[in-house]
Amino acid sequence: MTMDHSDKPRVGLFVTCLVDAMRPNIGFASLKLLEQAGCIVEVPQAQTCCGQPAYNSGDDATTKAIAQQLIEAFESYDYVVVPSGSCASMIRTHYGALFVDDPVWAARQQALSAKTWEILSFLSDVMAMQIEQVRYQGTATYHDSCSGLRDLGVHDQPRQLLENVEGLSMKPLKDDDVCCGFGGTFCVKYPDISNAIVSEKTDAIANTGADTLLAGDLGCLMNMAGKLSREGRDIKAFHTVEVLAGMADGAGIIGSDK
Repeated sequence: MTMDHSDKPRVGLFVTCLVDAMRPNIGFASLKLLEQAGCIVEVPQAQTCCGQPAYNSGDDATTKAIAQQLIEAFESYDYVVVPSGSCASMIRTHYGALFVDDPVWAARQQALSAKTWEILSFLSDVMAMQIEQVRYQGTATYHDSCSGLRDLGVHDQPRQLLENVEGLSMKPLKDDDVCCGFGGTFCVKYPDISNAIVSEKTDAIANTGADTLLAGDLGCLMNMAGKLSREGRDIKAFHTVEVLAGMADGAGIIGSDK
């Protein structure tokens, strides 16, 4: 029997460099959630970086070449979904500046940018997904990553999705909309300032009394989880999709299973 998938949106999952290299579980959790939401999901093997490191370093020529490669790899899909507000914002918000003098590529870029979504926003705003029969036993607090919050308006969506996770209670985080100090190349260029910012963030996280930190960007999570680990704080960190997919097992990001 052949199933009719004609009414299901076809999604190209852009995994991101960090997820692929450091935490593939986030990619598998994203795939699981998208399929549960009713999507046909493919992961184009031609995908590489979104170009953000080059863009933030002022290398527009390299960024444009990367963007053209990404557009070619993903433009056939109904949607492009990204488990990172930072990378999703690069494609959706910043690609336009690269093609202002190139009308042919500008049209292709605009079409791709318009159908690119951060995953938690996509699951909530586009697919109206309801989380069911998922359990996470713990108390968590949530950090809003800068690009997802400021560029894409991702704030209520993760909190609404997490409301239906059985066993999970949420604690508000003071200054949850303040940067964690990562900022991509910022933490490399200004390590002392970055460390001062993340120190204030981990103090705020610890003061909530939560045993788990959640967010929607692996770069921010690695920065905060690394600092929590160096400070000897017993707080696990997960990407939100790992909890929503029922795949938040073990010690979490940067933690070690004992």
